[in-house]
Amino acid sequence: MSGITVDQARDILLEKVEQINETEVIPLWDSVGRVIARDIVAQHSQPPFPRSPLDGYALRSEDIKHAAKENPVSLIVIDEVTAGHISSQYVSKGMAVRIMTGAPIPDGADCVIRQEDTDYGEVTVAVYKSLEKWQNYCFEGEDYKKGEVILARDTMIGAVEAGILASLGYDSLEVYRQARVMLITTGDELVLPGEALEAGKIYDSNLYTLGTRLRQWGAQIISGTRLEDNPYVVAREIQKGVCRADIVITTGGVSVGKKDIMHDVISILGCEKLFWKIEIKPGMPTLCAVYQGKLLICLSGNPYGAAVNLELLVRPLLAFMMRRKDLELQRIQAKAVGCFGKKSGVARYVRGYYREGKAILTTGSNDSGIMSSMCGCNSLIEIPAGSERLNEGDDVWTVLL
Repeated sequence: MSGITVDQARDILLEKVEQINETEVIPLWDSVGRVIARDIVAQHSQPPFPRSPLDGYALRSEDIKHAAKENPVSLIVIDEVTAGHISSQYVSKGMAVRIMTGAPIPDGADCVIRQEDTDYGEVTVAVYKSLEKWQNYCFEGEDYKKGEVILARDTMIGAVEAGILASLGYDSLEVYRQARVMLITTGDELVLPGEALEAGKIYDSNLYTLGTRLRQWGAQIISGTRLEDNPYVVAREIQKGVCRADIVITTGGVSVGKKDIMHDVISILGCEKLFWKIEIKPGMPTLCAVYQGKLLICLSGNPYGAAVNLELLVRPLLAFMMRRKDLELQRIQAKAVGCFGKKSGVARYVRGYYREGKAILTTGSNDSGIMSSMCGCNSLIEIPAGSERLNEGDDVWTVLL
């Protein structure tokens, strides 16, 4: 199959993957970005006791019914309690307990007067204001109650969720494991950063652009390798590592040149070929297949082409596999700021910056071999197939990165 749209390509790939059901237990500290595999049920109420929301005095509202600045009410201070401690005293008529924020409210008290509305007394206290029953009083279970489902299965952990889990007493939790990706870049011209740059060579940026983006999405890179343009070497590497991977991603070798080896690789491996070529710029010669039940996604070696197709094809796969709704593609309609003068026979994605309903075209190059003009971009502006040009003020769809 060739000449399909990017939407068709995405649908074909989604049919070949399953959601990950394997789980693992990890420390709470490492849980941000992971997805809960079980409902989280409160083992206690929060707060676990009635507590004071402020510094003041716990007392009975009945005793200060007529208190005012010009008519203070004097109460006996029978105890003082701070956060982390409890008072064994019972607040009876005419009594008060000095209390600090977060401390348990002693029995008998039904409200807390803030200290600014008193004379700050330690033996007796003059109260200058009346309160209603239960005013300035945090009830037990006010946040949540024992037995309630606090976080449902398939919830992704962020900072707030981590704090809630900590408040429940969890120091570890069961989550779905991460998607495992085998990443291979191909090209005799490539050398790794840190190596000497000989004549005719370039540094391998794809390994780092794609690898770090995959990790940013929560995938685990089980193997990140640069290989020469030899189909047997590449096929052997895939054979060796595919059993540990959910997806294999390669870059380079997908066009029609002498060194475009990935066609030979899928033949050597006996893969089920899904498609070659997508009606898209950049990254048209994308080649996809299935090997041992695992997707083999062969992207263009051009850095921008590889990056675009990683966003449009691989990101939705990971969103589904890892139950990460935050990774689902977001397309927003906007007004174009700037022009793009080239005719687009197929859908084209150009670098942009989305802000307040505007899709701002970058001033840098949109060549598929150039990555520097991607700096500062937060979206891909979509130019539909058949467009003569994109003009200032045109309505466009933009894919948020």
